[in-house]
Amino acid sequence: MKLIADSGSTKTHWCLVDKGKVVSEIFTDGINPFYQTALEIIALLESQLLPKLDKELVTDIYFYGAGCSFPEKKLLVSQALVRFFSNAMIEVQSDLLGAARGLFQREAGIACIMGTGSNSCYYDGEAITQNVSPLGFILGDEGSGAVLGKLFVADCLKNQLPEWIRDKFLDEYELTPAIILDRVYKQPFPNRFLAKFTPFILEHIEEPAIFNLVFDSFDAFLVRNVLQYPLEDMKVGFVGSIAHYFRDTLEIVASERGVEVSEVVQSPMEGLVKYHLPQAPKGVSV
Repeated sequence: MKLIADSGSTKTHWCLVDKGKVVSEIFTDGINPFYQTALEIIALLESQLLPKLDKELVTDIYFYGAGCSFPEKKLLVSQALVRFFSNAMIEVQSDLLGAARGLFQREAGIACIMGTGSNSCYYDGEAITQNVSPLGFILGDEGSGAVLGKLFVADCLKNQLPEWIRDKFLDEYELTPAIILDRVYKQPFPNRFLAKFTPFILEHIEEPAIFNLVFDSFDAFLVRNVLQYPLEDMKVGFVGSIAHYFRDTLEIVASERGVEVSEVVQSPMEGLVKYHLPQAPKGVSV
């Protein structure tokens, strides 16, 4: 059986596939080798994944993950996986390639991720041939959950939003300015912490100041990333929870920038399952 994983910084979606059919789905915490050591990833796999599947059934693993763009990071994840799946073929690729394969399979297109982080690429149907570096949520990641959360929290603490919204937010999440600063600057995974406020942002999207915050961040994503690719006759697709839940706003921004959104999916998994179906030899119809 094939085990396909789509991993972001917040969660990992695992799909066990047999003969093109999904046997089971498992969700664990996110895996990101930029923020986690091999031992931390091993501990996560052992506690959250292995109790939910029979590892002896797994023959092939296709892992698509955030932070897996560099060889040394791919190796780190591979080494963690091989500890438990020593007899399986293991392929580790970036979450961006996973998004492109999930959206377009073997056709060309511009693939975009909008989840906890954001990213984009030009995909020629086989490989990523152009990528504007996302730079992470401090220098980039425009339109991501982490950046939306960062901008929203900063506006709250700098009195740029209505007082009732600030007070409701702090009360609902049981936060103080001191707690927020500690979580952002001293605790692990500040991107996850900031991204978890996006449901509150979505709930109050009709508030002009919040709508403008989201609009401007999505616009920055398009201008600083997508518009750098050749767009003529090219599909532009989006993957991720932010793109999915904020789709109405995203499509308004895209329309104003002349970008036609071809597809928005919360997860690329359905497309990845199709991508990893056995391919018929050339010249043979199925």
